[in-house]
Amino acid sequence: MSQSSLSFVVQDASAFARSLGRALREREQPPSHLELLNLIARAQGYRNLQALQAALAPLPSAPLAVEDRPEPLPLSETARKALSQFDSRGRLLRWPTKFSVQRLVMWLLWQHFELKRVYSEREVNECLNGLHLFGDPATLRRELINHRLMARTPDCREYRKLTPRPDEETRALLRAWRMQRRTVQ
Repeated sequence: MSQSSLSFVVQDASAFARSLGRALREREQPPSHLELLNLIARAQGYRNLQALQAALAPLPSAPLAVEDRPEPLPLSETARKALSQFDSRGRLLRWPTKFSVQRLVMWLLWQHFELKRVYSEREVNECLNGLHLFGDPATLRRELINHRLMARTPDCREYRKLTPRPDEETRALLRAWRMQRRTVQ
């Protein structure tokens, strides 16, 4: 068997350990290398190692035929300026000076948060720190609240992503952002 790295996240370490321990106790002798890999995959909820590898393998990106490529989206000048505020890794380089650009930039940051998840202030800061390069998560956190993209409790302990309806300019920007991220990755 060839060596290949395989990394996965265990959502519930306790359930994973119980499942693996139960499978090991049921055996009369220690499992072989391949059997142990299959037990680990089963503890993760997969049928076997191959199923786990297939689930974690990146999907191949086939080039689109010219006729299948989506039409370039008509972006406003403000939306183009908002996109230019980010580096090739999708991190905000600087805080825009124009309010109209700030508003659009907030939408691009907003999409990195999960719906229905409650965040602590620290978690919001950690997420925002990975999304910008100028070291001011407090400003970004406040602006997400001011733009009504997130809500927080009065004591600032809990933050939640809101679901406002973006206008047409914002929807075009979000589509362009996703297309740009796909081509970069």
